[in-house]
Amino acid sequence: MKFSKIDDNNFELDVTGYVCPHPQLYTLKSMEKLKDGMVLSVLIDNPSSVESVEQACSEKGFTILDKSSPKSGVTAVKIQK
Repeated sequence: MKFSKIDDNNFELDVTGYVCPHPQLYTLKSMEKLKDGMVLSVLIDNPSSVESVEQACSEKGFTILDKSSPKSGVTAVKIQK
């Protein structure tokens, strides 16, 4: 798990290599650190974890801005607080 600051409003969380429930828990914990309007891009390589991260974030009222595949087997979920 690696949490990185991209710029003042954008952050990245790499949870590749982790399986449920860890990606979801790390994502929610990271979102707590952000201020409203900031964006977190989460890199996930476990398909079921992508679904659980999206669901958990939606339940918390966060906005899923985008979902892409930056490289084979990895999904990037962009979430705004």
